[in-house]
Amino acid sequence: MSDVNGTPDADGTARGAPTDPTTDATRAASGPGASDADRLRRWRLVLGGEAEESCGALSGPAVEMDQALGALYDDGAGLGGDRRGGRGGSAPRVARWLGDIRKYFPSTVVQVMQKDALERLNLRDMLLQPEMLQGVQPDVHLVANLMALSRVIPAGTKDTARRVVRQVVDELMKRLEEPMRAAITGALDRSQRNRRPRLAEIDWHRTIRANLHHWQASHRTVIPETLHGYGRKARRPQREIVLCIDQSGSMANSVVYASIFGAVLASLPAVSTKLVVFDTAVVDMTEQLDDPVDLLFGVQLGGGTDINGAVAYCQSLIREPRNTIFVLISDLYEGGVEPQLLRRAADLVESGVQCVALLALSDEGAPAYDHALAAKLAALGVPSFACTPDAFPGLMAAAIRRDDINAWAAGQGIVTAAKGV
Repeated sequence: MSDVNGTPDADGTARGAPTDPTTDATRAASGPGASDADRLRRWRLVLGGEAEESCGALSGPAVEMDQALGALYDDGAGLGGDRRGGRGGSAPRVARWLGDIRKYFPSTVVQVMQKDALERLNLRDMLLQPEMLQGVQPDVHLVANLMALSRVIPAGTKDTARRVVRQVVDELMKRLEEPMRAAITGALDRSQRNRRPRLAEIDWHRTIRANLHHWQASHRTVIPETLHGYGRKARRPQREIVLCIDQSGSMANSVVYASIFGAVLASLPAVSTKLVVFDTAVVDMTEQLDDPVDLLFGVQLGGGTDINGAVAYCQSLIREPRNTIFVLISDLYEGGVEPQLLRRAADLVESGVQCVALLALSDEGAPAYDHALAAKLAALGVPSFACTPDAFPGLMAAAIRRDDINAWAAGQGIVTAAKGV
């Protein structure tokens, strides 16, 4: 047998390890409320055909579920026959398989299986046919793969691909735009205090707290001696934000989220936003920020990494260092000149730029990154850590207020890179 995490032992092999989409259902079915027959059925789905003698035969819809799982996770029964994608005869099977998994599994499981199909079977051709794209459950992983394939997608598929990307972008914008907008606006309003506010600018909560000792019992009111107000709205941007994004293949999901956040920031007149992507070349994508879909299709994932060259370009964009927030989003595997990169980072910090290095901007868990370079940057005053999309608005608000970013991260339970080597 095998445990529910898909780890095989001497008696058998678990299907789909380590990302077996049936394991959560197996745990539930193994609980006190599950019948013996249900538990055996689910174990049979997890372990595959070799467990039929001990777990019993499947019947009804479970047979088709087993076929969908087997096409992906069983050797020799794959969608591509010999576990290679791209052959003409496999295309109809892939399209049918996409329909089957959406029929029998919830969307969260469908996304896991699609990702596994790309990785285990090398089925990138499933993204190059319109009829297949129409059957795919859109998610960030799919967008990342479409970005990587944007230069080779056939003309007849491009409109479908854009519709898929637009759907994912719209869903992410609904989830992320308002928290980002509220965090930035609130941080800017409070970043500059005004001791002679107009009526509309008064911070009533702070004013009342500061004047409680002027309570007039006979009038049942507070007579404020000192007024506290929010900063007056400037006619020009109050902060400059530069997003510098590593577009190497390992940063694909981070590129998707960073592009969407860049588009949201660009829509706020109170901040001036620039977005730069890089591998061994540097491309300024600021002009595409009004449409995140165009932006994403303009990114070319893959290639080498020259962080030093990208930072040098971004450094040339900065006009007001003390009002600038520079966010480097990279796993820090530098292919350029590291000593020069460190000198540039030190110069930026010394000039007053608020610098942050995000090792990942995604929900993928702990990222792989260059620990030594992250520690060197931390020693120069550039906090380095991974950040989830949900936490990013709070990070930007803290940077605008010029809070201690390391302290902010600690308050969020985020582990930052240790200073030193």
